[in-house]
Amino acid sequence: MLCVEVPASTSNFGSGFDAFGLALSLCNEFYVDFAPRYEVTVEGEGQNLPKDESNLFVRAYRRTCQLLGLEERPMYLRQVNRVPTARGLGSSSTAIVGGITACEALYGLELELEQKLKIAMEFEPHPDNLLPAFVGGFVVCASSEEGVSFLRLSFPEELKLVLCVPDFELLTERAREVVKKEVPLKEAVYNLQRSALLVGALLLRRFDLLSEAVKDKLHQPYRAELVPGLRRVISGAYEAGAKAVFLSGAGPSVASLCTEGEEEVGKAMVEAFAEVGVSARYLLLSAREEGVLIKNEGADP
Repeated sequence: MLCVEVPASTSNFGSGFDAFGLALSLCNEFYVDFAPRYEVTVEGEGQNLPKDESNLFVRAYRRTCQLLGLEERPMYLRQVNRVPTARGLGSSSTAIVGGITACEALYGLELELEQKLKIAMEFEPHPDNLLPAFVGGFVVCASSEEGVSFLRLSFPEELKLVLCVPDFELLTERAREVVKKEVPLKEAVYNLQRSALLVGALLLRRFDLLSEAVKDKLHQPYRAELVPGLRRVISGAYEAGAKAVFLSGAGPSVASLCTEGEEEVGKAMVEAFAEVGVSARYLLLSAREEGVLIKNEGADP
């Protein structure tokens, strides 16, 4: 039995809408082996996920087999979820990347990243979600008709992440609907300036610039209406000492970057959500330099 370990991620990353993503030290594990028929069990988060062939991991595995011309063999899948679902933490990407990687490993293949990413984007057309799961680290990416260009950068180890996860789901499709298709030039320039500043601040460890660098006018103002108390959560985290605060992915989770006082920041965000009647919890995480990993021992977690 194989164990495929895939990290969560936080994407959009402040001003980097559809461009930046970071792998996180929170992983889903998928235990797989060939079997006479498909059988799926789900443990941990996401108990409402499909437990048949419509499971996203299984769909990604089957599509990979199809595209590679392989004779599809059914599998047993034990899915151990630690990444909250539909919370802006890349849970879907873990399943997609996991399914493709499982096919690669079970059939003894070595696929090019470009090939795997092309398959993955049939399910999730946003490489800022997928690439951190594949390669780890902080990813800056750009899509075109020719494909995806990206850089993988190391993330400052001094920066820790506090993810505040409210007790409700927000589907990416709904979060996409509220984002404007066209924006004024000044708002596009606003984000362009800050996304460039953000990369420079991370590379040079100018953490004093992060609060300005993560400001956004492309998606957070519109998605705020879908996340009760978002503005108060952000201000509360800054008051507690966070260096930067932003919506994680499409939301509703909120990410804070800290050099100290992570517990205080987490508690402040939970309290801010509570003020508007939303229960929440916080996770203390760090960046993960590794992407998806394959473990052959298949031991229980």
